[in-house]
Amino acid sequence: MTADPASAERLLAGRYALREIVGRGGMGVVWMATDLRLERPVAVKEVTFALHLSEEERRVLRERTMREARTAARLDHPSVTSVYDVVEEDGRPWLVLELVESCSLQEVVDGQGPLPWPAVARIGLDVLAGLTAAHTAGIVHRDVKPANVLIASDGRACLTDFGIATAAGDPAITTTGAIIGSPAYMAPERAHGEPPGPAVDLWSLGATLYTAVEGEQAFGRGEPMATLMAVVSEEPAPPTRAGPLEPVLRGLLVKDPAQRMTAEQARTALQAVLDGSPQEPWSPPPPAPGPRPGVLEADRVERIDAADLRRLAAVSATVIGAVARDARDQARHLAERRRERRAQDRERQAPDGAAPAPRQATAPGRSDRAGGRTRKHRFKRRWVVVPVLVVVLALLAVAVGLVVLAGQLLGWS
Repeated sequence: MTADPASAERLLAGRYALREIVGRGGMGVVWMATDLRLERPVAVKEVTFALHLSEEERRVLRERTMREARTAARLDHPSVTSVYDVVEEDGRPWLVLELVESCSLQEVVDGQGPLPWPAVARIGLDVLAGLTAAHTAGIVHRDVKPANVLIASDGRACLTDFGIATAAGDPAITTTGAIIGSPAYMAPERAHGEPPGPAVDLWSLGATLYTAVEGEQAFGRGEPMATLMAVVSEEPAPPTRAGPLEPVLRGLLVKDPAQRMTAEQARTALQAVLDGSPQEPWSPPPPAPGPRPGVLEADRVERIDAADLRRLAAVSATVIGAVARDARDQARHLAERRRERRAQDRERQAPDGAAPAPRQATAPGRSDRAGGRTRKHRFKRRWVVVPVLVVVLALLAVAVGLVVLAGQLLGWS
């Protein structure tokens, strides 16, 4: 029996009866709907644009959404949500998707906290299977995160929302001088301006599994620029709940994509973890009735533009400069203390009533006649000064690297 169009809140394209909002994300609103022509339930994603976007950026996002439909429609895998149709109405694109009775991994973690590591291993295998199918088709997702992983009632996982995906042979659609994505799950090479490849999705998968098993982000710092800087320059806190899953997390979160764990290595490791786990069934809690909550902080898609990158480079230079000044002041203080101690030693060793003899230079390795000590004490200074200098040089190298990075992203000559 065909559904009654009059009962719908809105009829989209004369075919899709929108019923209720079931979720909100960083790039749109998801409706539960009915396809009146085929008489089946579907999900409809209404793409929304931020108010601060220019007309050109809105055009880019409309094109990106159409590309998402073409990209996802090429995939036919149980771990990837299917795209049925795409229509444009009111100047906005609407995606008609397979309706999966599920909740997002982000909602599960927010609702019940860290997941048991066997459940996370299974989720990782499902998402990895979907990514492998996408990569085989020449598609890079670029926004793998807990909010884009759907968990069915039996614990199976499905990857959705190819909204900022790239496909081989499809011209890149982006905004000049900008990076679009979720900083806490963005691979370091994307921040370096390198072309995104399959390895960026593996990094994001590692960050997603870390959040699932630990209950918190590996690099989240509460502010996009601070988070992105942590992704590029810091290591995540050692996981405490991961158990045998820890080596997989470490392997996927290697900053150098050439040294990062491959998809096949990750699949083998995750399967080994799952095979060795206690066979205890796990399923997510049932989703709460009614509309899902608004955009979660972890679900936001950030536009990191040229000004943001310049601020990142400036902050990095300021921090490195402060560290260098502290190291220089500490080295000067230590040197002054050594000079004072040497002067006190000479005064104690001088005969009573006689002025301390001036210290005479001696050849390396020979005894100091005034103090009866060798020149080896001079090498002690290097034990402090050399490490300090090494740290200062390393920090300066990082500063230069960030400036070069900003230059590459901004097209500085």
